[in-house]
Amino acid sequence: MKLAVYPGTFDPFTLGHLDIAERALQIFDQLVITVAVHAEKSSLLPSDMRIDLIQRAAAHLNQVQVMSFEGLIAEHAKNLGACALVRGLRSPRDFDYESQMAHTNRRMAPELDTVFFHTSAAHALTSSSLVRDILRWGGDIRPFVPAVIAEELMET
Repeated sequence: MKLAVYPGTFDPFTLGHLDIAERALQIFDQLVITVAVHAEKSSLLPSDMRIDLIQRAAAHLNQVQVMSFEGLIAEHAKNLGACALVRGLRSPRDFDYESQMAHTNRRMAPELDTVFFHTSAAHALTSSSLVRDILRWGGDIRPFVPAVIAEELMET
């Protein structure tokens, strides 16, 4: 069984993130979406709420597990028995950063590959930061996030 880890802050989880998770499952048997917890980084949503929302948004994907993790993602993936990390790319700038991370993770865990998915055109300009800004100003985030997440965030 091929297990991959899809790490990110997912603050909040967008339709672009969901698209990548669905496409990754066409290649991997199991996917662990890992919510990165950074103690020094402020978030819109606490990690337990992000996990709950992602679980609800990805409920149709039986091969997905969602958890949080603080530390080195290469170690986390290795401990889970993953063969790959899944990362999404929206722009050449994303590739520059992600390429550096992929090389670093490969040095720490040689058995771990990083697989990049180009974001679908419909979601290429969507980011969690953009969604947070729209939400902050009372805008409609429904075009950018799964319905269950939009409902939850627009209620608060």
